[in-house]
Amino acid sequence: MNEHADILIIGAGPAGMHAALAAAPSGARIVLLDDNPVPGGQIWRDGAQASLPTQARQLRERLAACANVQVQGSTRVIARPAAGQLLVENDDRGWIIDYAKLILCTGARELLLPFPGWTLPGVTGAGGLQALLKGGLPIAGERVVVAGSGPLLLASAHTAHKQGAQVIRIAEQASTRAVAGFTAQLPRWPQKALQAVQLFSSAYRTGSYVVAALGSERLEGVRLMQQGRIVELPCDRLACGFGLVPNAQLGEALGCALQNRAIAVDAWQASSLADHYAAGECTGFGGSELASVEGSIAGYAAVGNRAAAQRLWPQRVRWQGFATALQRAFALAPALDTLCQPDTLVCRCEDVPFAALHTQRSWREAKLATRCGMGACQGRICGAATAQLFGWQPAAPRPPFSPARIETLLCVDDQPPA
Repeated sequence: MNEHADILIIGAGPAGMHAALAAAPSGARIVLLDDNPVPGGQIWRDGAQASLPTQARQLRERLAACANVQVQGSTRVIARPAAGQLLVENDDRGWIIDYAKLILCTGARELLLPFPGWTLPGVTGAGGLQALLKGGLPIAGERVVVAGSGPLLLASAHTAHKQGAQVIRIAEQASTRAVAGFTAQLPRWPQKALQAVQLFSSAYRTGSYVVAALGSERLEGVRLMQQGRIVELPCDRLACGFGLVPNAQLGEALGCALQNRAIAVDAWQASSLADHYAAGECTGFGGSELASVEGSIAGYAAVGNRAAAQRLWPQRVRWQGFATALQRAFALAPALDTLCQPDTLVCRCEDVPFAALHTQRSWREAKLATRCGMGACQGRICGAATAQLFGWQPAAPRPPFSPARIETLLCVDDQPPA
């Protein structure tokens, strides 16, 4: 039997939680889905060693107090059986949700760029290391290098340090001038300035990036280009992230237009598809504050409360300014596109090296010739990497969007005829 939602929200991070809370006073039946067990998204991810901020706990309590908001954790979107329907699955069952309006708050994922040794055990994403630590990964006493670009490096290093790791280097690829210029603007956003002060580490170096991860059976060290010279550091763990990529695949599959690889939205957070909204980092990344206000605007707009939505426009402009400054300061240097050697794996799932890809002309040709993107991650990692390295545009995803049980797929066959 199908479930019905007046408003279906995909993603329970800051944007999704605020969207649900904004729409709740209307009395509409709201269903909030997320693939994590509890609301919070990646930024407020729960776990054995997670320390949730007060804001996250309060948002969860407010959601729990809304009788017309149903939160479905550990739930994934599998397919779109028909317009206004999504096939979803949790750990126990699969079912179809009919909806009148949809708000996509699917967030973003890390951009991982390949370099020699990046597949060695001990090498993870910067955000990936945070998730592992919150889930209980023991790291006390380990020597850690964090590298890549953006404020996430400082946050990841801070989390590792709190868990007892020795953070010996934070390698930021942006130049000293770019980072100094960004830092000089932070007083415009006092909350961000305070975070920067709290997270800063003496191990931080600008104009520095990974050249190679060193080791045979597992990570033993890292080779960095640091201010124009090669430096090698022994370490036990390398966390490397080069920014974020919007999770726009579901929106693209539904028919939403994209802009700069993110879901395009108007002033009301409405996508190009009628009754479909989007908010947060799937529309372009700019931090939890921007995601929260965008989520609220989308929630108000979805229930027709345009006056309340419009009152939040100045806040959105303010945090969009932060997002613009962030993106300019931490734009990736061209040198990062040249790290691969011929034998460097680009698609880890299918063991496809750089040498097999650089002669291809498109994502489609690469898939046909090499099986790049056809493994377990379905191109989520290598698709973003090849977009950065070669400018390729991956095709829109086809269902199933996530691995699913046969019983779940059979729910589509059980649909009554139209």
